[in-house]
Amino acid sequence: MARTIDCLICGTCVADILVRPVGLNEPIGGGRLIHVDPIEVVTGGIVCNTGVGLARLGGSVAAASLVGRDPWADVIRSRLTAEGIDTQPLIAHDTLGTSTTAVLIDPGGERSFAHHVGAPSAINLAFIERLAGHLARSRWAVFGYLGLLPGLEADLGPAMAAAKQAGCRVALETGGSGGTLAQLAPALPHVDLYVPSLDEAVHQTGLTDPSAIIACYRDHGATGIVGVKLGTKGALLTPPTAAAAPDHEIMVPCVTPPGPVVDTTGAGDAFLAGLLAGLLREMPLADAGLVAAANAACCVTGYGATAALRGFEATWQLASAMSSKPGAG
Repeated sequence: MARTIDCLICGTCVADILVRPVGLNEPIGGGRLIHVDPIEVVTGGIVCNTGVGLARLGGSVAAASLVGRDPWADVIRSRLTAEGIDTQPLIAHDTLGTSTTAVLIDPGGERSFAHHVGAPSAINLAFIERLAGHLARSRWAVFGYLGLLPGLEADLGPAMAAAKQAGCRVALETGGSGGTLAQLAPALPHVDLYVPSLDEAVHQTGLTDPSAIIACYRDHGATGIVGVKLGTKGALLTPPTAAAAPDHEIMVPCVTPPGPVVDTTGAGDAFLAGLLAGLLREMPLADAGLVAAANAACCVTGYGATAALRGFEATWQLASAMSSKPGAG
């Protein structure tokens, strides 16, 4: 079967309601009227954030998740469709509502969240197996977030194996605390790309040194691209063990944002979208890492996870400017 989908993205899919400004240093209290800016509704979660990011970078994307039979699901479908994303595998659950978050934002940008997990909590191995036709048409399949998919985590190994057996390259992403190493380990031999944040990796492994963390994942069966996102320090990536010695490391620098930093929401998802875009174009891993860093740098200059994301050429221009600096990479 022809691989007509660059990436099927499966997992958390959210409608975010942004409310600003709301003072968070003192209790709001009851019976008060608070005047705020126009309230915005944006999409969130890996399906929307990484999906939109990859679509803007030129990838063909399909979105797979569970949503409710409610107006929030209509918002998500319409926003993804407008980005050129296939929403056919976005399935309505009979009883659970769409995952939603009310995001309260104070004048300094600090955030508090009122979150309803909703339908994605029911994603399980059977749901992944029903995606067989889409998986067979996809070059990559992304699953996330480990740590926020209770219905899938007990069967994470078989789920990743099912995607791998369909001929996809498989990426796994973390969220929340990142889940546990016991949940992750059965999946690692089937995963082609795994780059958690440092906080999530520390929670999983109990280690703090990025190189030692990567070695731990290798010891538990990881053979694909493995790394750790290091926030403002960049990211550490290692190529597949079949391509190079397992201790070969690539330090990806943090790219300077092309404007003021206003919101870091979705930066990790943008990094993943950029990394996938580079890999889909068969770029060397170091260059794909720079696309990832540049996409994350664009992300933080806009409110929400996708407002400031750009096309591939503009993003690569930012990345290549970074690569030309002395000592970069």
